[in-house]
Amino acid sequence: MNKSVRVILIDEADKEYKKLNEIVGGQISNGKENSEEIQLLKSIKQKIDFIKANPFYGENIRKNLIPKEYGVQNLWRVELTNFWRMLYTIKGDQIEIICFILEIMNHDKYNKIFGYKKK
Repeated sequence: MNKSVRVILIDEADKEYKKLNEIVGGQISNGKENSEEIQLLKSIKQKIDFIKANPFYGENIRKNLIPKEYGVQNLWRVELTNFWRMLYTIKGDQIEIICFILEIMNHDKYNKIFGYKKK
């Protein structure tokens, strides 16, 4: 029996995604066919499809590295275009698996959250 997989954008990820959609909509209506924002939106949509096909697609972040403010038991990272990152958590039951996208962020914010320093 295969469980259905849903992907839901919440909180910061949802805000970021909606903002990006607005920017891309404006760019496309102005005749732009390719920009960093358009590439990023395509990358996010592609990775969401990958996660729907395989919830464990991303790179699992070790439990001791999960920031407490997320309040989750598991955290997965997906690399997006232009060094952006998407973080999600997986929850499930006997019927379905739900992947909650928690954050879509640029590399600088990702480094700050996980305490990485620039070399």
